Amino acid sequence: MIYKKLIKAFSFFVITLFVVVHGNSIVYCQDVTILNINNASIRKIPLAVPEFKQFLKGANIEQDAKEAQKFLMDAFNFTGYLKIIDERAYLAKPSETGIAKNDIDFLDWTGIGAELLITGGISVDNNKVKLWLRLFDTFDMRLLVGKIYTGESDDLREIIHRFCGEVSKKLTGKRGVFGSKIAFVSRVNGKKEIFKCEFDGFKPEQITFHKSISLSPAWSSDSKWIAYTSYAKGKPDIYIKNLKEKRGAIINKEGMNIAPAWVPGQFALVASLSFSGDPEIYLLTGTGKIIKRLTDSWGIDISPKFSPDGKNLVFVSRRRGSPQIFIKNLETNQIRRLTFEGGYNTSPAWSPNGDRIAYVGIRDGRIDIYTIGIGGESPVQLTSAAGDNEDPSWSPDGSLIVFSSTRQRGMAKLFVMTAAGEEQRKLLKLNGEQTDPDWSMVND
Repeated sequence: MIYKKLIKAFSFFVITLFVVVHGNSIVYCQDVTILNINNASIRKIPLAVPEFKQFLKGANIEQDAKEAQKFLMDAFNFTGYLKIIDERAYLAKPSETGIAKNDIDFLDWTGIGAELLITGGISVDNNKVKLWLRLFDTFDMRLLVGKIYTGESDDLREIIHRFCGEVSKKLTGKRGVFGSKIAFVSRVNGKKEIFKCEFDGFKPEQITFHKSISLSPAWSSDSKWIAYTSYAKGKPDIYIKNLKEKRGAIINKEGMNIAPAWVPGQFALVASLSFSGDPEIYLLTGTGKIIKRLTDSWGIDISPKFSPDGKNLVFVSRRRGSPQIFIKNLETNQIRRLTFEGGYNTSPAWSPNGDRIAYVGIRDGRIDIYTIGIGGESPVQLTSAAGDNEDPSWSPDGSLIVFSSTRQRGMAKLFVMTAAGEEQRKLLKLNGEQTDPDWSMVND
């Protein structure tokens, strides 16, 4: 109790100091909170997530309350821009005193350094769950987000992530990773198949069953379709698959049909096809009909990716000898070289903000991931001295990058890091090797 009183008394000084020292971490504008998650030197915002208050009690309410709290903690820890404060430091229990603003003594939370607080309430009745969720700014003592959700107990994780999306939108202006999926390649009995999982590696699920080699999955903008390359019929063809309906198409022209990528906001895609000679990039309809040839050079042109606005295309070409990354303006047809450092640069991935491109570069025999500004600024190395690192793909809000790495026992596994290359951690536990990740957009 003495410690608690001292903390409260000291908090008045802490609040003033916070405004002076950390006032630029979160910007308030017309009741909208914006946290710059693309800042490489971002300071993690301390968040408290106390246990839920239990209202109408059903048979599973204690378990559901604990799971809901854990889902929140795990989800926000995953983001890379929030830091969950250890529960042992908490000075109050909203589960006993109440979860509304008038029930909260905010000095209990500012005193332990929590700048944000989430309170939750839960009721369970015949496997129907109801959640009351609130996000507070503890220093400003105001409600930022307040939501009530109802659903099945089995949907608890999905409901929590829906709220997380609301919190992310409030704090960053974007819904974050919540609701997004990651497609990837995994070995099954020596063959390569396409899988998908949730943003945090939860619930991996096999999509293809070709019992062959399938590669390079790519999500459509609405996340309803996946395009990928498969050797199911003996040579590389592109398969276009609707994940909910039993329909799709196959691009199986003579030669290689590889590296599909979708046009933003359209049922159309680009791919590298070699029916005319060396691989060139073509624009195609979602059913595989050629609309237009986009490159024409003696060197191989592969790995196309669109800018978020669909006006530019980044790709890899050997037109200058070694593989390098180029950008084509689709309005003017002008092509410019982007990478000049290193003799081998490939696998470009355009950031959702449109300002940077992640790619794979080989330097002194090491395979690592870099980012570079679209103006050609000096590359920034994100991985180093940890196996071979390849296949970068950005999260839908641009705050994270998923990639494959052989850093553990030489077998390729999926990892996630911040856009600045920090907090590199393994994404999921799955037998065999995993490669070629592609992060979907968020499904609202």
